[in-house]
Amino acid sequence: MGMLYVIPTPVGNLEDITMRAVRLLKEADFVLAEDTRTSSKLLKHLDIQVPMYSHHKFNEHKTSASVVERIRDCAGHVALISDAGTPAISDPGFMLVRECVRSGVEVQCLPGATAFVPALVCSALPCDKFVFEGFLPQKKGRQTRLNFLKEEQRTIIFYESPYRVLKTLTQLAEVFGGERQAAAVREISKLHEECVRGSLSELVEHFTKNEPRGEFVLLVGGVEEVRSKNED
Repeated sequence: MGMLYVIPTPVGNLEDITMRAVRLLKEADFVLAEDTRTSSKLLKHLDIQVPMYSHHKFNEHKTSASVVERIRDCAGHVALISDAGTPAISDPGFMLVRECVRSGVEVQCLPGATAFVPALVCSALPCDKFVFEGFLPQKKGRQTRLNFLKEEQRTIIFYESPYRVLKTLTQLAEVFGGERQAAAVREISKLHEECVRGSLSELVEHFTKNEPRGEFVLLVGGVEEVRSKNED
């Protein structure tokens, strides 16, 4: 019976991939990729030539069971990768991992690149306790979720696209209060990596004047940070 390796891929600099990840990709019976066009560039860079098939959010619900059967029938192992970062973290992968576990297929996940970890550390916000929210709902449930999170005591982490980041920061300031400390980190591990720190109001002002570019990680200090500051 085959097994599934969940393999993180670089979020920016291609040198961030691990030696073990490269070896397992080379040894894989086949690779499941979120977007074969994107992943083919990475595999070509690494001089890896193995069969590759699509496994993305639009088909994983329907195809996970059949993919598991293919993994069970293979002689070695199968690698699951996403366009960037660790599969299943705001990317496809969870349903396949769950189906493998239910079917008795062994799953191993390699440590590696995930965008929110370096963003959290460099934000200078407390990182001993945090909550990862990923992408907020675009419409239905968005306001309800923000209202729920405004009393969160831990550092809160969001993913956001450059097209919605100003809108999201503005909404965060309206719900959490403009004085709440935050950070916006973009283009992690790339040439134009940037971490903008300050209050939510200051971040709104910054990105009103400077067009947001690249994928963002937004981090907001918990409500306890505000209370501690006011007590000081």
